[in-house]
Amino acid sequence: MAAPLVTSEHQATAPSGAGARRRRLPSRAFVLRLLGAVAGGLTLYLSFPPRHLWWLAPVAFALLGLVTHGRRARAGFGYGFVFGAAFLGPLLWWTGTYVGVAAPLALTALESLFLGGAGAAIAATSRLRAAPLWAALLWVAAEALRARIPFDGFSWGRVAFGQPEGVFLPLAAIGGTALLSFAVALTGFGLAALVRAALVRPALTRRGGGAWPALARPGLVGPALAAALPVVAGAVAGPLVVSTEPEAGTATAAVIQGNVPRLGLDFNAQRRAVLDNHAQRTHELAEAVRAGRVAQPDFVIWPENSSDIDPYRNPDAWAVIENAVRDVNAPTSVGAVITPPTGWLRNTAIHWDPQRGPVAEYTKRQLQPFGETMPLRGLLRTVSPDFVDKLQREFGPGGEAVSFQMGRAKVGVATCYEIAFDWAVTDTVRSGAQVLAIPSNNATFGFTDMTYQQLAMSRVRAVEHGRTVLVAATSGVSAIVRPDGTVVRDTALFTPDVLVENVPLRTTATLATRLGAVPEWVLSALGVAALGWVMVRGVARRRGVAGASPRVAGSAGTADDPARN
Repeated sequence: MAAPLVTSEHQATAPSGAGARRRRLPSRAFVLRLLGAVAGGLTLYLSFPPRHLWWLAPVAFALLGLVTHGRRARAGFGYGFVFGAAFLGPLLWWTGTYVGVAAPLALTALESLFLGGAGAAIAATSRLRAAPLWAALLWVAAEALRARIPFDGFSWGRVAFGQPEGVFLPLAAIGGTALLSFAVALTGFGLAALVRAALVRPALTRRGGGAWPALARPGLVGPALAAALPVVAGAVAGPLVVSTEPEAGTATAAVIQGNVPRLGLDFNAQRRAVLDNHAQRTHELAEAVRAGRVAQPDFVIWPENSSDIDPYRNPDAWAVIENAVRDVNAPTSVGAVITPPTGWLRNTAIHWDPQRGPVAEYTKRQLQPFGETMPLRGLLRTVSPDFVDKLQREFGPGGEAVSFQMGRAKVGVATCYEIAFDWAVTDTVRSGAQVLAIPSNNATFGFTDMTYQQLAMSRVRAVEHGRTVLVAATSGVSAIVRPDGTVVRDTALFTPDVLVENVPLRTTATLATRLGAVPEWVLSALGVAALGWVMVRGVARRRGVAGASPRVAGSAGTADDPARN
């Protein structure tokens, strides 16, 4: 914003020279807080896979808590936005792998607005009693909001997805990703409050009234509880809520990773080669079974887009799939793109029986904006027509969750991007799934962290719902994840491979599965209620000041004001 003009009326008192320059420079405290916001965001990024540094996440929130404490809401928004940009910028850089830097920059800016809003709310409530609690609740509310808007939301980068291992993970089985994010954030904000309280000598000690033991100081008890209770809860919950025991027997699962001939967005132009790769790996699996090197699978999972040639309209694709499925002699889930003569395309998993052919389908419900759908097509064409026109025909969403009865196992399917959305996975488990299959296609993101971030989500979902998760990716990383989140088998990137494992079939619904979105709504509502209380109290105070005498009004502004800078 331009500096105001100095009229002749004010020239006598206007600052000039070195003094004016000094006044225009940012304060030292502001610079330190800004650097703290950047450091906090980068620390949160470093806590995410493929690194195994989950314990850094509370440190990141401690930095955010120190930066926003006592600030005005507008300052909190700025620090929250910077924190979000430093976190999401490197985390989401893979989105521009083959389309340029505009995509990750725009996505980071958009999503950081939500974290800026969280920063504003956290700053506004930072002077309330139990401030760490309200801060953690408000963080959950911000994650819930950005998981729903705009364009049906974007859940990537949820704090819970950076916790596929470590002490907090078992809490996912109790309250889902919302409780997991809340626990991590509460520990961090509690640490921040603990640091602040530890640096303040109690008034009683200053007056010579006796020395308190360090951890018994009244100002330290609340922050210490906030920092410690989530850690204790996670450690205690582990043996109580996480189990890998089979409840309906076991089944031998096979995951096929056929690989793609070349990297890049043009992998779809290689459709027949991709289909042949997956069929060939399946024939090799059948040969290994006949030779006694591996067990006969009860069912087989192919990845998303393993057949981008519609087998219903192309007899050659039908024959390739049917020959492979009959050879391995096991029901197979085939990821196919269905192309009806008119209307939407459908991203579909086809349950292909070796004797009867296709017997059931699941169509992806949560579609990827700007990949499977193209919001704002007209506007974006003026900016990047080549990118927009790559998607000439958009996909349409499916209607309901589906679990395939594949031999002795009931296999629920959630396709690729859907693993990031709570409702999509919960509905799939509730449809009767004893095992979860996540067919995916990550070929368009090359050798980036994207596939490891997605695998971390699958590990969290395994614990959340108490199910084995089978990740089948065209180019990797494919994996078999036990119900406790451990990866028992996985593949390398861009390497043809087959994974075979005997997995437990489980039927018990975890508390998180039964509750669904309830923990998220409750936690978010509590945080919003605290923010509402601050806003109402602020309005009442301003009205009181406006109605007071000038002397009273002049002194009221120095009281305990949560919006004070």
